[in-house]
Amino acid sequence: MRKLLFVFFVLLIGASFVHAETTLEPSYFPSLISSIRINTPLSFCDEDVPLDNREVLERLEKELLITLSDRTQVILWIKRSNRYMPYIEEMLNENDMPEDLKYVAIIESALRPHAGSRKGAIGFWQFMKETGLNYGLTIDKYKDERRNIFSSTKAAINYFRALYADFGSWTLSAAAYNMGEDRLKSEIHEQKAHDYYKLYLSIETQRYMLRIISAKLILSDPEKYGFILNEDDLYPPLQFDPIYLTLSQRVPIHIIAQSAGTYFKAIKDLNPELRGHYICEGTHSILVPKGSAVDFHPRFEKAYTEWSSKNRERTYLVKKGDNLTLIAKRFNVSLQDLLIWNNLKPRNHIHPGNQLIIYMDENRQKAGIKK
Repeated sequence: MRKLLFVFFVLLIGASFVHAETTLEPSYFPSLISSIRINTPLSFCDEDVPLDNREVLERLEKELLITLSDRTQVILWIKRSNRYMPYIEEMLNENDMPEDLKYVAIIESALRPHAGSRKGAIGFWQFMKETGLNYGLTIDKYKDERRNIFSSTKAAINYFRALYADFGSWTLSAAAYNMGEDRLKSEIHEQKAHDYYKLYLSIETQRYMLRIISAKLILSDPEKYGFILNEDDLYPPLQFDPIYLTLSQRVPIHIIAQSAGTYFKAIKDLNPELRGHYICEGTHSILVPKGSAVDFHPRFEKAYTEWSSKNRERTYLVKKGDNLTLIAKRFNVSLQDLLIWNNLKPRNHIHPGNQLIIYMDENRQKAGIKK
């Protein structure tokens, strides 16, 4: 009997797999050889790619083959582009910047707000902290605008405008974006050449422009390369209302979510620049789900008043011999709450003179502070 049941289940499972397979569409991708045959002129920001130079053509073919071999990544490029590219393209157009610069964001981050590099670059355009600060981005313990599509694109536009003023070439500007303007200037001076394709640069920067050109080729005509997606396959564009808040003290993000009739994750997803669980004092532009801006402010005032009446904020000055565990025990709070309130991680060190924020709700106030 057991054997009969086993055979039955095997047949049932097999049948389900056959049914699943019949619902999948067969795939078709052109041959790799035909995919890298380039018969038309190519350009980046209206600057020609010298395909008559066999060495440049070889480098381009290599990058195109590498890109096409990672079909998963290309599909995600296409799907994410529907969500973010309209905003990038609009901002480039409004600032009279070449539209091809949008492909830099593809290569830098694959349009992922939380993308990060080993060197410390973050966000859609992979700004290093110092460069981001130089171009007006807020980067602190509460906010990192490198992850904001609008703020980071504005900074990238200003950075590229400055690079073009220095180099007089969008191709060289992109190379400088990758390797740093001072290093590129030194190489140009030393090699006595002012043409990206004639410069001997780091391997990463030699590949950089050809990777951008590969992305442009594929995303300009994805069906040609076998990537056939319909409208329903694409990730929907961002849908949001902007609201403006001026805060005299920090506010939990869950209060923002409650006031917008949504949840914490929805606010964090729409505002990836927000770090931790609180928004600091100051004036902020925050995105909320489409339609939830109506009557947001009265709901916010009510929710915040209720929360603040139950949670007394206290600032604690760290003393010699303190550690996070001891402080949590002293105030009868959990270590995890203490970390969240102060946007800390367990491995973070505290030092005498540091200030920690502690929220004493009604229960903790009744329990008292342990001396």
